[in-house]
Amino acid sequence: MDIQSQEEFLEHEKMLPPPITHFQSREELIEQVSGFARSQGYIINIRKSEKDRKVILKCDRGGVYKDTRKATTSHDHNHKAFEDISGHPSSRRFSKEDILRIKEVTIAGIQPHQILTSLRQGNPQLLAISRDVYNCISKIRRDILAGRTAIQALLDELADGGFHYNAKNDEEGRLTHLFFAHPKSITLSKNYSNVFVMDCTYKTNKYKMPLLDIVGVTSFNSSFYSCFAFLQKEEREDYVWALTMFNDMLDNVSRPTVIVTDRELALMRAIKIVFPGAMNLLCVSFPTDFRLLDLSDCIDDGV
Repeated sequence: MDIQSQEEFLEHEKMLPPPITHFQSREELIEQVSGFARSQGYIINIRKSEKDRKVILKCDRGGVYKDTRKATTSHDHNHKAFEDISGHPSSRRFSKEDILRIKEVTIAGIQPHQILTSLRQGNPQLLAISRDVYNCISKIRRDILAGRTAIQALLDELADGGFHYNAKNDEEGRLTHLFFAHPKSITLSKNYSNVFVMDCTYKTNKYKMPLLDIVGVTSFNSSFYSCFAFLQKEEREDYVWALTMFNDMLDNVSRPTVIVTDRELALMRAIKIVFPGAMNLLCVSFPTDFRLLDLSDCIDDGV
């Protein structure tokens, strides 16, 4: 069809029929027809579909399909072609490759706004907005959960990954404590069990649970993550539970001789209970100085 005929079709609010061709799959048919329609300012949706048999497509503003037998060379519409189709969710759908990419970077911890920027760099014609990325991430997470709760999925992942872990629940079955360590970290912890640094981050996660980090130090003066523990509170009993799990992980044999902490009194008291033979050093950091002070003898149950 020449340019003049094409302009006449568009002027009379008609969409050019897609070129006659054969498709290898249902998905390829829908993708190509939808892309062809979008190029002319129209949005195509699935009206009816029967698996492995047929699929009926229609304009997103279409009404009742009247006559399937009448031959025609144009598709009449009850509206003009859209100059900007970005307002239609169907025009902002991600391709299979985009969804796979979103899944990969989401698991890697990349933020949604960074994901969208990356996708647009790879495809400048992408019409998706931030909300589309959030919706896609939500669907990916629902698929991963497969009907499980987030905690159930986490415990399954730890088990599948060969992690050593222990969990504690309250009377209502809610998770209150979680200890976990990677197999390689356990090996390093047993081989280099003399010095450990312990620090607790305060409510930096969705569930507002303190996270205790235990970091080991090798004989080469390098460090490694030993284990982690989510706690209900930052009280002595919580730290005692975490350190007991840590001691069990070390098989009650490779016990630390030096433990470095900040001035977290509840943690320091717990260290005296679980590791009474370890020297507890206090880390004090200044703008131009770094000191380690032995304050283990200054801690008593009355503090």
